[in-house]
Amino acid sequence: MIAILDKDCPLKFKAEIVRTIEGAGFRVQVSEHNDQSIVGVIGLGAEKLAGQLAGMPGVKEIRPVAPPYPLVSREHHPGQTRVKVDDVTVGGPSLVVMAGPCAVESQEQIMTVARAVSAAGGVMLRGGAFKPRSSPYSFQGLGQEGLELLAEARDETGLRIVTEVVAPDDVDLVARYADVLQVGARNMQNYRLLSAVGEQPNPVLLKRGMMATVDELLLAAEYIVAAGNPRVILCERGIRTFETATRNTLDICAIPVLKEKTHLPVIVDPSHAAGRRELVPALSRAAVAVGADGLIVEVHPNPDAAVSDGRQSLTLDAFAEMMDEIRTVAGAVGRSLTRTTTPDTQGQESVVRISG
Repeated sequence: MIAILDKDCPLKFKAEIVRTIEGAGFRVQVSEHNDQSIVGVIGLGAEKLAGQLAGMPGVKEIRPVAPPYPLVSREHHPGQTRVKVDDVTVGGPSLVVMAGPCAVESQEQIMTVARAVSAAGGVMLRGGAFKPRSSPYSFQGLGQEGLELLAEARDETGLRIVTEVVAPDDVDLVARYADVLQVGARNMQNYRLLSAVGEQPNPVLLKRGMMATVDELLLAAEYIVAAGNPRVILCERGIRTFETATRNTLDICAIPVLKEKTHLPVIVDPSHAAGRRELVPALSRAAVAVGADGLIVEVHPNPDAAVSDGRQSLTLDAFAEMMDEIRTVAGAVGRSLTRTTTPDTQGQESVVRISG
C-alpha cells in the first residue's frame, strides 16, 4: 500500500504519518518525485491502515494495491535510481559497457583483454574467478588467484571490476577485490546468497534466471534491497525457450517492461543470449536502441582457445568495432557512450529511504 502526499505537505505531517505506520509495526519507504512524497507501507496486513492514513493531514490519496516488491517498484519510487561505482554511473544518460572473458585464465590473458577493453571505451572489466558450471568436470575458475589478477588489471587500466560470487561464504572475499558483485542466472533464486550480497555495501549485478519471469527477477532484487543494499543493477541475459538456433532467447521486451516496473538500472548480456559471437553486435545494438543502460559482453584475445564460452566471446578487434557501432545507435536515441559520467544533482544512487 502507498500513500501519496500533498505537494505542500509540511515536514511535521510527514513525520506523523511515518510514526503512525511504524507504531503499527510496519516498515516505511519514503521516496520523493517532482516535489511530491510517496510513502510506502511494507508488511502483511498493511491495508488495515488505509482508513486511518486516508484521514491524516497531508495525505492526498491511498493506493491499496501494490506490487509484491515495494522496495524496487517504480510505483513506490517513481524516480530513476543511478548506481555509482566510483566515477562510473549506471542508469544515467551515458551507457556503461562491461567487457572481458568468461573466466580469468592467466595474467597475460586478463591484462591483454583489460587493455583492449579500456582502449575501446569500456569502463568495467568482467571476468569470472569462481565459475558455476553445469558439468562438475568443467573449469571452475582460479578462485582467489583470479581475483588478485583482476585487481592487478584494475590497478593498471583503471577499469572497475565485475565478478561473480557463487556462495554466501565467498561474499566477503569477493567484495574485498571486486567493485561490483555479480549474482549469476543459476543463483538468481539462491535466497541465502541474495541476502548475503544485500548485507555488504558493494553494488550488485543481478542476472535474470534462465526460466525466470520478470516479476521473479524483481522479487530476487527485493531480497537484496530488503537486506539493506539498494545498489542493484538488473541484467537481462536471455531465457530458455523452445528455440534452438541460439543458446538462449534474448527477451528484448523485458528491457522496456522492467523500465516500466522498476527504478533500478537495467543492462543486457548479449553474449549469453546468443551463444554465437557473430550475433552479439546486432543484439547489442538492439539493446541500446530499446533503452538498456549498458551491456556486459564477453571478450577474449583468442576465443577458440578459451577454457569456457569461447564460442560466444568476441575477439578484441570485433569488440572495438562493436563499440563504434553502439556509439552511433546511442546517439540516435539521445544517449552517449563515454568513459566517465558527469556528476549532476540528479545522479544520486537512490532517494529511497527505508525505516524499520
